[in-house]
Amino acid sequence: MQNTSDHPPHTDRRAFLAGLAASPFVLTGHGVFSGAVRAQAAEAGLIAPNVCMVMPEVTEGPFYTDPGRVRRDITEGLPGVPLRMRIQVVDADCTPLKDARVDIWHCDAAGNYSGYARQGSDGTLDTSGQTFLRGTQISDAGGLVRFDTIYPGWYRGRTTHIHYKVFLDGQLVLTGQIFFPDALSAYLFQSVAPYSDRAGTRDTMNASDRIAQRAGDGAFAAIREQTGFYDAALVVGVAPDAVSD
Repeated sequence: MQNTSDHPPHTDRRAFLAGLAASPFVLTGHGVFSGAVRAQAAEAGLIAPNVCMVMPEVTEGPFYTDPGRVRRDITEGLPGVPLRMRIQVVDADCTPLKDARVDIWHCDAAGNYSGYARQGSDGTLDTSGQTFLRGTQISDAGGLVRFDTIYPGWYRGRTTHIHYKVFLDGQLVLTGQIFFPDALSAYLFQSVAPYSDRAGTRDTMNASDRIAQRAGDGAFAAIREQTGFYDAALVVGVAPDAVSD
């Protein structure tokens, strides 16, 4: 019988994943994928070629809060390099999960989070009551959510990252973080305002960040430069019956 669904059957997905897992593009991680591998991923109904394994739980990290804002654009007018962050929620067989709630949050170009006191390198900036760079989206039939944001900055002790949580039927099933290529981060932080306006130099790269190492290569977004913005995509595998710690 001919497959008439929008996505390949599980056997095709598993064959794709088996081949992709051995691909040198996956083994190098860090968002580096060839056009051919991207095309294979698209054929399998995926927005990025990272393997659809169930993502490991990692620390929530600093400053989670739920401002109750279901919105695509989370920038609130903040300066920074525009970033379109796409996340596709799937199960271990790469079947997209509809109606998943995805929360993301991250720091601004200067390394500050919204909603908390003692931000900034000197710990004196108070962003209490603010909600910039936080938001929620609900996945569509393809398991996809999209956020319009800015490329995150850095702060001492951590590599560049975005935090996220995935909820299914109101239950938190995964807390994770998304990582970015060091080379791109270095270029933006050194050459592009407002990142380059900061004093000091970031002290932590991907290889020395323990959370990035624990998350693994599957937690690195696939990045493409587009006209006027960067497109970042990550396939997030979850166990639908999981309970996040």
